[in-house]
Amino acid sequence: MNRKDLAREIYRVSHLEGQFKLRSGQISNQYFDKYLFESDPGLLSAIADHMSTLIPPQTGVLAGLEMGGIPIATALSLKTNLPVVFVRKKAKEYGTCKLAEGGEFRNKRVCIIEDVVTTGGQIILSATDLKKLGAQIDSVLCVIQRGMDSGNILLKEGLRLIPLFTMSELEAKK
Repeated sequence: MNRKDLAREIYRVSHLEGQFKLRSGQISNQYFDKYLFESDPGLLSAIADHMSTLIPPQTGVLAGLEMGGIPIATALSLKTNLPVVFVRKKAKEYGTCKLAEGGEFRNKRVCIIEDVVTTGGQIILSATDLKKLGAQIDSVLCVIQRGMDSGNILLKEGLRLIPLFTMSELEAKK
């Protein structure tokens, strides 16, 4: 699927209108239900095909953020053969008590994978936690950059946002 058709299909499948409260607390009259494109195997595969070309060189591990980044990171791992870790919002309080489940990421270059980025708040928290555990992080890949300020917000934290699509690109393809 070419990039233009992929944008059109993501918009068609995922765009909802109404009144929605975002994780950031903002109210929006439109919403991209990421789980609608993440749960479609054909669409998820096409997203991974396009995003795999955006992964920075020397990336050693992909880090899918709970919950929406996990299916995308898994699909990217299958496409690229890069190992993946699944990052919780907070370390679980039982069993292994880990923040990130999966392979080793300490002292490795880690690329955070997310689905939709509005403000980048959870990305900053997760990146900070992973860095404390020894990860080397400077890049974040996402399917949709919803908030146009999110790139600048993340850059102030030393994180470069690499979106597959911006909201304006998706809206232009509808």
